[in-house]
Amino acid sequence: MPFTAFTVDIPPLSWKGRFDGEGSEHRRWWQAVSPYRRGHGTPALPSAAPVRRPAVILGFSSEAGVIRNKGRAGAAAGPAAIRTALGPLAYHLDREVFDAGDVTVKGGALEAGQARAGLAITEMLDAGNLTVLLGGGHETAFASYLGVAGSAAVRDGQRLGVLNLDAHFDLRDEPEPSSGTPFLQMAKAEEAAERELNYAVVGISEPNNTRALFNTAKQLGVKYLLDEDCTAEATRDFVAAFLDSVDVLYLTIDLDVLPAAVAPGVSAPASYGVPLPVISAVCRQVAASGKLFHLDVAELNPKFDVDQCTAKVAARLVTTLLG
Repeated sequence: MPFTAFTVDIPPLSWKGRFDGEGSEHRRWWQAVSPYRRGHGTPALPSAAPVRRPAVILGFSSEAGVIRNKGRAGAAAGPAAIRTALGPLAYHLDREVFDAGDVTVKGGALEAGQARAGLAITEMLDAGNLTVLLGGGHETAFASYLGVAGSAAVRDGQRLGVLNLDAHFDLRDEPEPSSGTPFLQMAKAEEAAERELNYAVVGISEPNNTRALFNTAKQLGVKYLLDEDCTAEATRDFVAAFLDSVDVLYLTIDLDVLPAAVAPGVSAPASYGVPLPVISAVCRQVAASGKLFHLDVAELNPKFDVDQCTAKVAARLVTTLLG
């Protein structure tokens, strides 16, 4: 049956792109991606027989959290813009990719939208898929967490790690959830579940995070690497150490981790940022680890993009992670 009931507001639409021919040698993303059907996936197999899990893309069309965080509106159009950038790319993957449509947040009903997206992610993970959530503001991250935390893998005790590529901690303590609060929300939810949040951040901008946020990060045991310290070697070692501490990884990419010249189409463009080759190397490292469980890409704001370059960078990172 089509995967549309209860959780997904907009069913998958047709992808578009350049047509060079029908053969596999001409294949592009728009020709390879199929609509997701409920229950599709690869059942867990013994470790001696690893398989390439299908990837399922879900859009989270939301900017409510950005608006609550006093940022620039426009991120709700992010999922469509990333799909548009992915469509014409050459398809070199050796896994199936499906599109499950979009969860949309309207009228500021952020928490309900996050819950619906979480239910969809949990279902798809438990069916044996690698899930990809396209945001949306970084409130996308709490939707991702709800889905991952509800999965059988985490319920059964596998060690979860959350790796954030971001200029900001997003640990704000506010009365209302926003794009600035998701990781504190995760920490509180993990505490309620009698676990500790294992959270690491690559790309923290010291001038863009208050002392209160650094204090919160210290209290929670957050591991982080400042943007100015993100050399290729230092970042590789930091990520390797974090990967060693987890069984399953949730990777979240806030595109404002990149320099403004590379990613202008975000709510808060970075004055410094982490070079794209370093971020791309992290994606390759995570993909090669075999521990990637769920990923999301957040904060694309097409309203402020230049010649779709931020959307194209997001698409390139998705292809790297699924490769």
